[in-house]
Amino acid sequence: MTVQITWHGHATWIIEAEGHRILVDPFFDENPAAVRKAKEVQADTILVTHGHFDHLADAAAIAKQSEATVVANFEIATWLSSEHGVKSTVGMNLGGWATLPFGRVQMTIAFHSSQLPDGSYGGNPGGFVIEVAGKRIYVAGDTALFSDMQLYGQPALDAAILPIGDLFTMGPADSLQAIAWLRPRVVLPSHYNTWPPIEQDVQAWAEQVRRQAIAEPFVPDVGQSFELGE
Repeated sequence: MTVQITWHGHATWIIEAEGHRILVDPFFDENPAAVRKAKEVQADTILVTHGHFDHLADAAAIAKQSEATVVANFEIATWLSSEHGVKSTVGMNLGGWATLPFGRVQMTIAFHSSQLPDGSYGGNPGGFVIEVAGKRIYVAGDTALFSDMQLYGQPALDAAILPIGDLFTMGPADSLQAIAWLRPRVVLPSHYNTWPPIEQDVQAWAEQVRRQAIAEPFVPDVGQSFELGE
């Protein structure tokens, strides 16, 4: 089955398969790289990796207009429900799996921070392994490089979405080690070029990935989709 992955700038992605729309880290209205507004976005499930505004700014609005379920750590799920009126949430924690209408997700470790926009505690930051339509996709979230990443490549990953912006997350050099450990078929860069402090030469990064023959890089433009086929 084909899975379509679309980048919406910064760390915001939509994954579509078998009629399901999975939105990751919704950040549209205040995202200088985005070409769509939150009111234009529909989703069935919203995955939030951590509490920073540039990853959940539009989560509540899109969840309410779409009647979507938000999956996040327990603290973020509780905050969205109690403070923002989100009706359907799944609160989980690191290492756990959740079964959802499209398949399953596991919340993975991420080395980062997770304060919520109002200054309250945002729980543990994380990433997700997503199982949908027979594919395994790893979304690392905002993270430093860590050696346990190699565990998420077993069984094999069809795709990995990794931050390369540096300063707040791992940069291009560390991402190459992450890719070598993960061994995905395809790797897509995230969390870069939104603002000057995280500007990167993404084509140079992609060439390094190709040169090392550790995965096939795909560098989408904002709004561009990639089809993950057989």
